[in-house]
Amino acid sequence: MKLNRKSITAEKKRHTLKSLVISDFNRRILFLCCIVAGSVHDYTLMKDVFTPGSAWFEKVNLWLDLGFLGADKDYQSTQIYLPHKKPRKSKKNPNPTLTPEQKKQNRKQAATRVIVEHAIGGMKFFHCLMHRIRNHLGHFVDYFFSLSAGLWNYKIC
Repeated sequence: MKLNRKSITAEKKRHTLKSLVISDFNRRILFLCCIVAGSVHDYTLMKDVFTPGSAWFEKVNLWLDLGFLGADKDYQSTQIYLPHKKPRKSKKNPNPTLTPEQKKQNRKQAATRVIVEHAIGGMKFFHCLMHRIRNHLGHFVDYFFSLSAGLWNYKIC
């Protein structure tokens, strides 16, 4: 079968960037790690920055999303809250669903994690992270992330 290229729609290809952000319940950005390519998985980045087995998060609670599956096994000395993942569809379980208790816990955790998403969205308020960066200096991109985090913290104080 010959593929018709005109029928395929795709976004413009971009080299995206990401960073690991730690925020508190007041939407302040407490930690911003190094900037990496967007193809790096969240949990892989967390393991590189915060080595498992160390006492990084002993006295704090971590509210993570499903991008960090497996963190509760590697960081056992920490209280980690991960949402419940919907089971896979199989022959034995043709209609997989979460229990009402699991759905309730997921909603509670989502209400807590949305604060971090608002902090990240607040950084994007300054538009230098939203638009294409045409500068080729590597350290200049780090300044964009750091300055937008600092300006966001200054704005909400």
